[in-house]
Amino acid sequence: MSDGDDETAADSDAAASDETEDATPDTLNERLDGVESALEDAETEADLDDIEADLDEIESDLEAADLPEPDEDDEDAEDPREELESRVSEIRDDLESKRGPYAADVVDDVEAARSKITDTRWTEQGAGEIIDAVAAFADSVGSTLDADIAVDEGDADADGSGEEQEEALVDALEAAIAAVEDADLDADDDADTIASLMEATEDLESGLEAAQEWDDLEVNEQLMAEGFYDVLGHYKDYPPELSALKEWEKRDRVDMILLAKDSLQSEFMQEHCMDALIRMANPEAFEEMHELAQRRDKPAIKALGRMGDGAEEAVETLVEYVDADSDPVLQKATLRALGEIGSTEATQAIADKLEMDNDNVRPYVARALGLIGDTRAVDPLVDTLAEDDSETVRAAAAWALRQIGTEAALEAVAEYTDEHSYLVQHEAQLAAATLGENDAEAPTA
Repeated sequence: MSDGDDETAADSDAAASDETEDATPDTLNERLDGVESALEDAETEADLDDIEADLDEIESDLEAADLPEPDEDDEDAEDPREELESRVSEIRDDLESKRGPYAADVVDDVEAARSKITDTRWTEQGAGEIIDAVAAFADSVGSTLDADIAVDEGDADADGSGEEQEEALVDALEAAIAAVEDADLDADDDADTIASLMEATEDLESGLEAAQEWDDLEVNEQLMAEGFYDVLGHYKDYPPELSALKEWEKRDRVDMILLAKDSLQSEFMQEHCMDALIRMANPEAFEEMHELAQRRDKPAIKALGRMGDGAEEAVETLVEYVDADSDPVLQKATLRALGEIGSTEATQAIADKLEMDNDNVRPYVARALGLIGDTRAVDPLVDTLAEDDSETVRAAAAWALRQIGTEAALEAVAEYTDEHSYLVQHEAQLAAATLGENDAEAPTA
């Protein structure tokens, strides 16, 4: 750098330093007045860039300026720095609002419209309305940019599937995005074109906003749209939803029962929906019941148990509740469900609870082992039958051993035919009878 350049740079730095030192609320406000005037007259993006640079310089000088501080003892005292910073912020907002619009803004809005179409559940009426909105948008963009953009009528007509219709609309919007990007529009030179595209995009947004969404419908309208009431010849029960629910249960339509459960939030109908699912014992409801069971929902756990081996995937979840000693009601529901599902994966976890303190839950433990039928449970059940303090628990252990049904299990129970407890004695007599029948059926040499 030459000596002349050094002197010029030094003079510039000195001038900037002097300007900062001379900065007062009045001088800074005068400079902001000039920026506002220039902003009103700005016609191009280049003009706005120059104004932004001036505003950046004023803001920098404001930060470095030694401005008077407000009187701390005067609550109404004005703070010149705060007022100037507020004014700078307002001018920046005005500056940004005057920029554009840009082609990128059009693309962003079209992408947002595409997401709304794919993320929204539309009614049949709404599906037709969004097709019309996208078709009109495609025509407008195609005309503005002289591009071939249209909605595929074959896929988007009323006979097309929902997926085909959605794909046709998305394809049209993506074609519009590509056309806008390929046009390489300049905010100044192509301002009218961008304005036309923005207008078309706003019409698209308005059309989508006005189209009927599933969530716009009342609950009974949603159910009606899904055909939930189609099974009603006449109303027998009140509310009519109950009559429809009963009919769908007869037809083993899990999908309709789940629809009612998701839609009808009254405690009355929720209870009837869960009761229906429990009675139906249909594994088609597994996913929904498993999700509820993971939140310790007891009716859902009961429903899983009724599904038997159709709910084996829930065993890992349910086993975690076997140790829920603080919630015996949950334990009972879980033990019964695990027994009905019958997976030997639960045997050890359940058998470990034969020695738990709660003698109201231990019978459920024993019965669950009997329903599972795993021979590994024979020895702990034999010990429970011999040693437990509760006659109810001992009787449950005897019953479980009979369900397992091996010769060793039956012989262990049959030893108690003279038991003072009637419940245990009854199980022993049944075991002895089964052994006798087995002996009678055994082939002779």
